[in-house]
Amino acid sequence: MNRVLDHLGTQYPIIQSPMGFIARSQLASAVSNAGGMGIIETSSGEIEQCMEEIRKMHDLTDKPFGVNLALLFLRDEAMIDMVIDEGVKFITTSAGNPAKYIDRLKRHDIIVYHAVPTAEMAMKAVGAGVDGLIVEGAEGGGFKNPEEVSLPVLLQTIRDQTDIPMVAAGGIVDGRGMAAAFSAGAEAIQMGTRFVSALESPVHINFKNAIVDSVETGTVVLNKKSSPCVRALKTERTMAIHEAGVMERSVVFGDILDLYFGGDMESSVGLAGQGAGMISEIKPVKQIIDETVDGFFEIAGRFAAMSQSRAF
Repeated sequence: MNRVLDHLGTQYPIIQSPMGFIARSQLASAVSNAGGMGIIETSSGEIEQCMEEIRKMHDLTDKPFGVNLALLFLRDEAMIDMVIDEGVKFITTSAGNPAKYIDRLKRHDIIVYHAVPTAEMAMKAVGAGVDGLIVEGAEGGGFKNPEEVSLPVLLQTIRDQTDIPMVAAGGIVDGRGMAAAFSAGAEAIQMGTRFVSALESPVHINFKNAIVDSVETGTVVLNKKSSPCVRALKTERTMAIHEAGVMERSVVFGDILDLYFGGDMESSVGLAGQGAGMISEIKPVKQIIDETVDGFFEIAGRFAAMSQSRAF
C-alpha cells in the first residue's frame, strides 16, 4: 500500500509545489481535478489573498487539495484557523519548525508533511511528529540549502535513518523522474517547474517559454553565501548576480510580479529547477499528469519483468 497516497486521498501520488504567487486556485484546482494534489501557497506573504484562494478551491474542485504553511511568513495563527475551519486535511510546512503547530493540526486530523533539504532536518521533523517529508533535492527551483545535496542521495540517506513516508521534490518532470524517485525510497513526487509551464499556470507566456527554451544547464544557484539562496533561470540579470556572488533579499521579492505576470524576464529572478531543461512543450495539467503516470508504469513494468526473469 502507498502510504502517501493514503494520506493524500487523491488518485495519483503527485503533488504540485507551493510556488509563491503562482500556486493559487487556478493552477491548484487543475491539478486536483486531474487526480493530483493541488496546493495553495502562503510563501508570498499575501495571507488574505491566499485565504481567498482557499475559499475559491471549494467552487473549482470537489477533489482533495492542500495548503502549504510557509512558517516564516505566518504573522499569527489566522492561517492555521483558516485551514481548520475550511476542512483542509493535508498540509505541507516549510521555512521553519513545524513543532509549534503540529499538535493543534493533528487534533483536527490534519496530515502534516514537512519540507526538508538535509537528513539532519528530516530527523528533526520526524522528532516533531510530522506524518511525512517533502524531500527537496538541490535540483529543484526556488529557495535552496546552500550546501547542495542531490535528490537521489538525499532520499537514500534519509531512508537509511527512518521509514517515514517521503515525497521526492526537485528536477522531476515526468514518469522517468518519478520511477527514479520511487526506486530511491519515495512514495510520491512533487513537481513545481513542470506545472509552472503548464497551460493552466497563471504566469506570463514569456516565463513559460523561458522554461521550455531552457537546457539542462539553464539554471543557476544564487546567493550561496547569504540568504535567500535560490535556484533560478539563467538570464543576464541572474548571471550578473552570480558573478557578484551576493544579492539583496529585495531582488527576489521586489519585482517578481513583473516577471511572473508581466513577462519581463530581467525584472527579477525567475525561480525554476534543473528539470526545466527536460521540458519542451507547454501542456495542459491533465496531460502532464497522465503522461507522468503512464511513463512511470511503463518503466515499472520493465523492472518487474527484469526482476521476474532475473536478467538485465
